[in-house]
Amino acid sequence: MFMSKIHLDIVTPEKKVYSEDVDMIITRAANGDIGIMPKHAPLVSPLQATIVRVKNDGQEEEIAVSGGFLEVRPDQVTILAESAETASEIDKNRALQAKERAEKRIHSAEGDLIRAEAALLRSMNRLRVAK
Repeated sequence: MFMSKIHLDIVTPEKKVYSEDVDMIITRAANGDIGIMPKHAPLVSPLQATIVRVKNDGQEEEIAVSGGFLEVRPDQVTILAESAETASEIDKNRALQAKERAEKRIHSAEGDLIRAEAALLRSMNRLRVAK
């Protein structure tokens, strides 16, 4: 049985991080979690720091995405992200240090709390993807 695919492109200002035909994409859009399969209704949504789960041929891959936009068309999904990293690209030590710095800023109540919380979320997503 042939199952149709949907094309996924994840692009940052620096590079194309991912470009494949896949079975399904799962991520968190502005109104909550969303599963995207071929022939999905068109949609545009902002993205916060989140994890994009890509299912393809029985395998699942996670990509850490920090901010940007999600555009869904029936045959293609494009994520324009501020930054995006696959598990193999993530430096675990650097992500752990960023998490610790963000936690210190939050607990000390110094500086911009919103930015510190965003940094904490980004680093936690990166660590989760890096496993």
